[in-house]
Amino acid sequence: MLERVLKELVDRKDPMLAEIERLCMVCSYTEHAAGGRIVGDLLAEQCAAIPSLVARRIESAHHHYAPHWIFSTKSAEQSPEGAIAIVGHLDTVFPPGTFEGFRYDGTIARGPGVLDMKGGLVVAIEALRALDRAGVLHDMKVILAVVSDEEVGSPEGRPLLQRELAGASCALVLEAGRKGDAIITSRKGTAGVKAIAHGKAAHAGNARKEGANAIWALAKFVDAAQALTDYERGITVNVGKFTGGQGKNTVPDSAEALLDFRFVTTESGAQTMTKLQEAAEQAACAVAGTRLELTGGIARTPLERTDENVKLYNEYAACALAAGLGNGESALVGGGSDASSTSAIGIPSIDGLGPRGSGFHTKEELIEVATLVPKAEAIARFIVGRATKHTAN
Repeated sequence: MLERVLKELVDRKDPMLAEIERLCMVCSYTEHAAGGRIVGDLLAEQCAAIPSLVARRIESAHHHYAPHWIFSTKSAEQSPEGAIAIVGHLDTVFPPGTFEGFRYDGTIARGPGVLDMKGGLVVAIEALRALDRAGVLHDMKVILAVVSDEEVGSPEGRPLLQRELAGASCALVLEAGRKGDAIITSRKGTAGVKAIAHGKAAHAGNARKEGANAIWALAKFVDAAQALTDYERGITVNVGKFTGGQGKNTVPDSAEALLDFRFVTTESGAQTMTKLQEAAEQAACAVAGTRLELTGGIARTPLERTDENVKLYNEYAACALAAGLGNGESALVGGGSDASSTSAIGIPSIDGLGPRGSGFHTKEELIEVATLVPKAEAIARFIVGRATKHTAN
């Protein structure tokens, strides 16, 4: 079985590169739903050439984002229980006109989303194409789920993935391939909070006592919030924006601050949120006549390094090594991904399985083209291995 599959991956670099170019030439910034719709249609076109797959388009609520897509084998479409889930996203971080075009110099390809993660999507589709042409995909339970809002935290994608993939045996996530092909088993959780301080306006010279300085109260909160950073425990708190007041001679009656915090465990994330609430209450008490309110909170739970995730890593790593790739485990990653969404419902999940590259979220985004076929091979080997193991049992 494996020999037939690997034969289908021979000389596939150029066709894969051509498909990546087609995707990258269309802007699919998260908020640019029209472009994302085109990219989704292009993916569906590729998958339509794989007879074993059933395509299902899921429209965005209020059409705020591009449609999401589920591509699955017939048995997986009936039930995701025990399926191999492959997870990706079609949106990028680049608004129209900021980073466009596609360049290939023989070894490196550059373009918006080439690494994060249009290259990864093509890698997965190519693996499924090889399995289908080898005549084995139709007997397997495989789901390729592609969301369109990952770059803004998957507000629709997260519940969609958790609904569509519930009961899957594992999740392979196509985020940017790291240096040395390091495989991600853990990511920090992410949170965003807005702190709003309310005070009382007054003339700074004639009626200072009558005022309640919202900026002062918020500054006390900011100091306490920043102090919650604990590098040893993997907790970071950053206040990135602070606004308020109308002029130096007016006691400000309002102020706002935006903060980001990251955490390693679900428990530490909840604890940090509680401590921020306490800091807001104490800051308001310290400046008479003010009050603080916090909005927002945890956006993504962490991808924790569990025994099941490590077991999945070892299984995939053997396939990566056999395909000529690196097979090391990545250090803890600070940014979030949809691996957190699948892991949160108990699906063993690993990440960083797209083509090797660098510069994601920058105009220097690139992939090493020589890794395209090996990355597809690693996924194909993994799926065949799972199928073989299932048959043997």
